[in-house]
Amino acid sequence: MADPQEAESTQTGAEAPAKPTTAEPRKRAARPRKAKAEAGQPTVRKSARQSVKATEASAPATRAPRKTYSQKERAQKLSQIEKSIAGGATTRNAVGQAGISEQTYYQWKKAAAPAFESDELKDLLALEEENKRLKKMLAERLRKENAELKNKLGLA
Repeated sequence: MADPQEAESTQTGAEAPAKPTTAEPRKRAARPRKAKAEAGQPTVRKSARQSVKATEASAPATRAPRKTYSQKERAQKLSQIEKSIAGGATTRNAVGQAGISEQTYYQWKKAAAPAFESDELKDLLALEEENKRLKKMLAERLRKENAELKNKLGLA
């Protein structure tokens, strides 16, 4: 007679469906999307959110009214910021201490740069004119000395 264990193994083998050798890739279930931020609040990265929370705690909720600065005040603020930066402060901190935004600082700096360059250009042109004048004076003096020496030596 046949072995009972062998008979059981043949029966279970026949009953169990055979697995296919090629495995089909499983599709991932779609993850639920996060709810969109409110219309009034833009989405912000985590590190930026932390700094925003820190500034919200220290700054009042309402914005100060827009102020118009004169050229003199702008120059003073720019020099104050430059001194702070030279002292080792970051641009962001220096601008914050001055009470203006970084964008305003860069716009003022860009607008003020041509004024400084035009002053330097004027100085450069004045130096070039003076240089021409001095060269003419030197050439005139050397011609006179040369003529005197020729007369003394009798070469003229």
